[in-house]
Amino acid sequence: MDGIDRALIAELQRDATQAYAALGKVVGLSAGAAHERVRKLRERGVIRRTTVEADPAALGRGVLAFVMVDSSMWMGDSADAFAAVPEVQEAHVIAGSAAVLVKVRTGSTQELQDVLRRLYAIEGVSGTQATVVLETFFERPVCAD
Repeated sequence: MDGIDRALIAELQRDATQAYAALGKVVGLSAGAAHERVRKLRERGVIRRTTVEADPAALGRGVLAFVMVDSSMWMGDSADAFAAVPEVQEAHVIAGSAAVLVKVRTGSTQELQDVLRRLYAIEGVSGTQATVVLETFFERPVCAD
């Protein structure tokens, strides 16, 4: 990956809806060359998907919590169980005092409590510790720099 690829990724993260002509102009390429570069980045898996960033509160998911999941066993094979809980946006096997860290978005603290009950029902889960986010200063995409 070179500087042009990195600039393309940064520009696409800023606005993935722009035309290849506009994208190419920003990085000094023709529309066709920009399109070809983006196609190759997709083929190599550098660009995994193109998506829309929506406001969670506007979609009724204004409560954000990070949950540390304790376990009595190795949880590395439990991805499907965590993915089956729709409110779980991310799940990570971690090192430290907990086994898994999950990012959860719900519409209320009552819904969060229900999610915690469902997490407890996953085989091997022995406890949870939820941290509710009061305010988010910022979230940023992974930089190509």
